[in-house]
Amino acid sequence: MTVMTDPILPTDVTLVADARSKIALVDDDRNILASVSMTLEAEGFDVRTYADGDSALRGLSAKPFDLVILDIKMPRMDGMELLTRLRRQSTMPVIFLTSKDDEVDEILGLRMGADDYIKKPFSQRLLIERIRTLLRRQDRLAKEEGDEDQEPPILRAGLRLDLDRFGCSWQNKPVDLTVTEFLILKALAQHPGHVKSRDQLMDAAYGESIYVDDRTIDSHIKRLRKKFRATDPEFSEIETMYGIGYRYREG
Repeated sequence: MTVMTDPILPTDVTLVADARSKIALVDDDRNILASVSMTLEAEGFDVRTYADGDSALRGLSAKPFDLVILDIKMPRMDGMELLTRLRRQSTMPVIFLTSKDDEVDEILGLRMGADDYIKKPFSQRLLIERIRTLLRRQDRLAKEEGDEDQEPPILRAGLRLDLDRFGCSWQNKPVDLTVTEFLILKALAQHPGHVKSRDQLMDAAYGESIYVDDRTIDSHIKRLRKKFRATDPEFSEIETMYGIGYRYREG
């Protein structure tokens, strides 16, 4: 599988990767492991590579990483199974690498808790910007969590969002959300009854510097609903406004 190796342009000092940012790259294509890891290391990242899901799970369980780049189709344990196991113990950002025309894998990956996806063959510059965006988001959220002037929780009928620790509960039962899911739900629940367009939800979850298509937001919404309905089959607070976006139900 080829990777588009367009030149990496000089980076503004505010975007240079922190050398402490540890990236796990998981792919059974040795060419991708070699070329992408070299590029990321040149940008200042600490990269560890894994050629299959089983070895990646052992490595990811043994030491903390800041972000994972994960291929879907791999031997010994595919990316879907690996993501499922990771989400039992961590909410660290995950970027899926998907085949060019495999939309089913993209949607399933996002529903299972991936934060973003990139189609092969891909631009390494694009991958670096996606990585930086997710790491900046994590850094910003960590700083907000440590801020003494923390925001009070968002309380709606049955819903509690603890903004200082990214905790979520429905009818006093915990609901485990990824950071992306939490930020989308926060954007909706802050203003119940107000419609949020997909673009507004993209900005809330990813920031204005990154583009994801409408299907990405739709997949995250579907996963949010699935998680809440696992706790309460009657959950219907997130409403679809066809052709416009989504809103959190008033009342």
